[in-house]
Amino acid sequence: MASPTRSERKKGENYEPTRMNPQQPVLDVAPLNCIPYIGSNNPDDMFSSPPEEKTEAGEQIGPAMIYLPSQSTREELDDIMATSKTGVALTGAATTGMGPAVGAVDIDELEDSYYFRVTLPGVSSDKGNFSCDIEPDGKVLIKGISTTGEKIVCRYYQIFHMLTQNLCPPGHFTVSFNLPGPVNHLDVTSHLADGILEAVVKKR
Repeated sequence: MASPTRSERKKGENYEPTRMNPQQPVLDVAPLNCIPYIGSNNPDDMFSSPPEEKTEAGEQIGPAMIYLPSQSTREELDDIMATSKTGVALTGAATTGMGPAVGAVDIDELEDSYYFRVTLPGVSSDKGNFSCDIEPDGKVLIKGISTTGEKIVCRYYQIFHMLTQNLCPPGHFTVSFNLPGPVNHLDVTSHLADGILEAVVKKR
């Protein structure tokens, strides 16, 4: 039976909202996205105005996301990446969020070199379809083609029409990021296997 509206309730009648059933299981799921909260520390102050103090340039805000127009140019993306020392930019098929992550990056630093690894599941390792360019200033640009996620798969002389598609869709993509400092881009050791690109590049 529907709850009575405010006008239908009797004067002086206390209205209590339906409370959660303690027997109902609580789902523990990760949030789709999180951003730092900047506001009042008082949980009861739901409508307080945001602080007027300006954010200092060096303040740490943790992970963040930047959304670009769908028709952004490579120059616009490069300009944004030039201002970030630890950011990672994805384009093309790697941005769909489907399947195992394409373009997840780990970086480590030794006294004389940098090491990085990038997840590239389902990416063709053919030299004509894959490249990893490292510039002297430490910028890394990976270009490739994802070969998974197609709707029709031909295997073992049979044709399969996929009922589900949870892998990264096929197509071109790029992954770009910056190493912490300048490097000797001619002294690089790299290896792509099992969907992981690993590389060691000497510092300059």
